[in-house]
Amino acid sequence: MEKMENGGHRFERRSHPRRILDRFFSVEFSIDRVFPIHQFRVRDVSPTGLGILVNENSAVLTHLKVGDVIEVRFNPKSPSDPPESFRAEISHITRMKQGPYKGHYLVGILVLEGNPDAHLQGR
Repeated sequence: MEKMENGGHRFERRSHPRRILDRFFSVEFSIDRVFPIHQFRVRDVSPTGLGILVNENSAVLTHLKVGDVIEVRFNPKSPSDPPESFRAEISHITRMKQGPYKGHYLVGILVLEGNPDAHLQGR
């Protein structure tokens, strides 16, 4: 449960707690060999996946489908840390209808092999 500034409480409805990932700055992936590599900032992360924001006018949306399996490269904030790659599945594509991200889609990426959040344990 999260306490709001107005004194009320908001209950977390997700199955895993979410937070902004401190270690990784962005992810990048390519849909196929013809389509260029796209890079997106990491928005939030659960133990098995993450969310990225994609502008509603981005061409990448026409190529992404729920259930697609892609190779995702995680780019660290620290230039001294190497990037890490994982196989991942597109778990959802949700249109943001209001708020600061109106005009964007939140794309959920479920990590299938490896666990990018596990590298943070003990840090």
